Amino acid sequence: MFGSWDALSAELDIWSKGRKKATFWWRDDDLNEPSLALERLLSLRQRLDLPLTLATIPDNVDPVLSDYIDGCELVQHGVTHVSHAEKGEKKSEFPASRDLNEAKVQLLAGKARLEELFPNDFFAFFVPPWNRISAETLNLLPGLGFIGVSRFKSRQSACPFPAFAEVNTHIDPVNWRLDRSAYPEHVILSDIIQALKNRRLGKADILEPIGILTHHLMFDEPLWEITYKLLTFLENHEAVRFLTLRGAISLIDEMPDLPEYN
Repeated sequence: MFGSWDALSAELDIWSKGRKKATFWWRDDDLNEPSLALERLLSLRQRLDLPLTLATIPDNVDPVLSDYIDGCELVQHGVTHVSHAEKGEKKSEFPASRDLNEAKVQLLAGKARLEELFPNDFFAFFVPPWNRISAETLNLLPGLGFIGVSRFKSRQSACPFPAFAEVNTHIDPVNWRLDRSAYPEHVILSDIIQALKNRRLGKADILEPIGILTHHLMFDEPLWEITYKLLTFLENHEAVRFLTLRGAISLIDEMPDLPEYN
């Protein structure tokens, strides 16, 4: 039963009986230009009527995207999405080995470009490519006008710095190490059930919504299928509530009120 739809339903039923809401949010990475995959992603979002955060690469981003992303939050996904890692380091655009002044200049340039092109949609939240960023570069972000960061796995702190939030993703259906297609269904469901249990039992921050991470550009049919099934199943359970990124931040007591969304 564990790792099945019945097991996921049973876990969520426990939340219902306890009159608790299991919160989720949805982040999709690597947006840069219109594509058939983007149209499919947005059609899915619209059909399910779910909030979606689009992590967008500033370098060479197509301004016409503003015609596509109605109803979505747009955040910054690196600057060029090119790894600067040295030999022996894992892929990262902002590894510990990178010059901090160079990183600062690029981060500001990327942020300014998104602010200029998408003034009504851009939200100054930072998603590092490959979900990796050095501690030194992370320390720069609040001073550059970023409100927070989103990586992968449970956060250690809701506010790594004053007035700077962390809202992470936790469920990625892609088996990156094998074939870049979907993990077996039971593996994905087991991960979600465990994330729910950890929150319910106080082993993880219950105020951090469980983040579903997708990558529309590289999705094959098995990935689209499991994403559709999962989001539909969750949306239809009374214990589940999907949040915007801003909604997730509003749950953090240490964070000040955010500026109004245009």
